[in-house]
Amino acid sequence: MSTTVFTGGTIVVEARRDGRTVTSNAIAFEGDRVVAHGPEATALAERPGSQIVDLAGGTLIPGLGEGHAHPVLGGLESMGPQVRDAEDLDGIIAAVGAWRREHPEAEWIVGGSYDATFAPGGLFDARWLDAVTGDVPTILRAWDYHTAWVNSAALAAGGITADTPDPELGRIVRREDGTPLGTLQEAAANDFLAEVVPPFSLEDRVAAIESATQAYAEQGTTWVQDAWVDPRDVTTYLAAAAADRLRTRVNLAFRADPFTWREQVAEFARLRASIRELAHPRLSAETIKFFVDGGIENHTAALIDPYADRPDERGLPNWSAEELHAAALAFDASGFQLHLHAIGDRANRTALDALGAVEAQNPPRERSNVIAHVAMLAPGDAERFAELGVIANFEPYWAQCDPVMEALTIPHIGKEREGWQYLIGSVLHSGGTVSFGSDWPVTTKDWRPAMATAVTRHSHLEPTAEAWLPEERITPGAALAAYTTGTSRQALAPERGTLEIGMVADAAWLSADPLTVDPNAIPEVAVRGTWLAGERIH
Repeated sequence: MSTTVFTGGTIVVEARRDGRTVTSNAIAFEGDRVVAHGPEATALAERPGSQIVDLAGGTLIPGLGEGHAHPVLGGLESMGPQVRDAEDLDGIIAAVGAWRREHPEAEWIVGGSYDATFAPGGLFDARWLDAVTGDVPTILRAWDYHTAWVNSAALAAGGITADTPDPELGRIVRREDGTPLGTLQEAAANDFLAEVVPPFSLEDRVAAIESATQAYAEQGTTWVQDAWVDPRDVTTYLAAAAADRLRTRVNLAFRADPFTWREQVAEFARLRASIRELAHPRLSAETIKFFVDGGIENHTAALIDPYADRPDERGLPNWSAEELHAAALAFDASGFQLHLHAIGDRANRTALDALGAVEAQNPPRERSNVIAHVAMLAPGDAERFAELGVIANFEPYWAQCDPVMEALTIPHIGKEREGWQYLIGSVLHSGGTVSFGSDWPVTTKDWRPAMATAVTRHSHLEPTAEAWLPEERITPGAALAAYTTGTSRQALAPERGTLEIGMVADAAWLSADPLTVDPNAIPEVAVRGTWLAGERIH
C-alpha cells in the first residue's frame, strides 16, 4: 500500500461553517485514507517507498465539491460556435457566421450560451441569425439554459408558426402580429432541443464528459453533481465509466417530469440499480431533480407577488404544490435524495413546504435533501433550512450586482425585493447547511472567483467596488466549508470533506492559502495538484 507524505506548507484539515479552521504542518495518506498528521506524518516519510510531496509554501485543502452543474452540456459547448466569448449582439452573430463558414457541411448549428442582456428584455429575433445562417437550422441556448434563440429555418423545422400554441410550462415569444419572434422559453426550448434538434453522437457526449471532468480535476474538484439527467444520458455515463473516462466522481440527478413522474419512480429506481451494480467508484445515481420554476430574467421564476414590470405576471411554476408534494413523497419513499431547483420566493417556499411534508410524513432517516440556487427568499424562509435539515445549494458567483442583475433581475422584481436575494449569510447564521456549486455552463465552473464573491459580494475584477448586500458576506473559512463539508453532506459521503485521520484522501494542493490571502486574489491561486482517494488525478 503506497504512502504519500505532504510537508513544507499548510494543511487545512477542516474548514468549519462557523469560519474556524483546523490546520497541520504535515499529513500522510496511505492507500485511499488519511493516516497521520504532524510529527507522526513526517515520521512516515522515512518508510521505504514513501512518496514525499513538498508543498513549497503552498496549502493542501480537502478536495472540493461541485454541488450543481451540467458537465455534459458544458463539455458540448466547445463543439459549436463560441458565442459565450462575444461582447455584444454583433459579436454573437459574427461567431455564428464564422462557425458556419468553417463547417459548410453542418446540417444544424447548435451552440451556447449567449448573454441575454444583449437584447432588450432578453428577447432575440430569428431574423438576426438568418443573415449569417441562411437555410441551416440554428439554435443557441442562453446562459440560463432555460431559454433558446432560433433562426427562421429552425422554426420551420420545428413546425412553429403563428398558429402553434404555447406548450404546457413553456412560452413561444411572439411579435405583435402573433408570429414567433425566435425566442423560446422553458418547455418550448427544452422540448425543441429534445424532439427537433438532432442529438450529438455517443462519442461526442462521452468526450464531453471526459473533458469536463478533466477540467474539474485540474481545479481541485473531486465530486460533481450532474443536476439534470434524462434516461438517455445514463447510456452516455455508463459508456464513459466502462472506458475509464471519468476523471472525477459524478452523481446523477434524474429529472422528474411533472406529467409522467408516477411512471418514473420505478424507471429511475431501475436505472439507479444498474449503476449500483456497475459499482464504479466514480459514478453514482442517488438523486432526483425537480425544476420547481424557471428564472427571473425571462419572467418564469415563480413569485408570491407580481413582477414589478409585469403586474399581471407571477411566473411559470412547473409543479402545483399538490403534485410536488406527492412526487417528493413517492421518490423519497423509494430511497432517493431530492434536489429542487427553486429561484423565485414562491418556488422556494413551495420547495420548503414539500420537503417539510417529506420529513413529517415519511419514516425518519438522514435525507440530505437540497434546494438549489435559493435565489430569492421571502422574509422568514431563510431560517427554515435549519429547521427542516435542508441543504441550501447556492451558486455564489451570482451573489453580485453584475450587468444581469442591473439590467434584468432588479427591474423585473423591483428594488423593494432586491435584498431578498442570495441570502447565504442568513441561511448559514441560522444554522443551516450551505453547499456551493456553479450551475456551469450557466456561469464559470471555477470555484475561485465564486469563493471570492461569497466573501466580498462583488466581482474580484472590481476590487474597490461596494459590497452588494454586505450583511450577507461570509468568511473565507465558511466559504471553503461550503465547498468541502457542505458538498460532502450533499454527496451522501460523510467520509469525505475533511482531511481528518481515517477520512478519504481527497485533496487539492494550492499555491497559496485561500483563507488568508486578499479575497480579491483568490482567483489567482494556482492549483498544483489534485488527489482523489489517494490517487493523483492532476
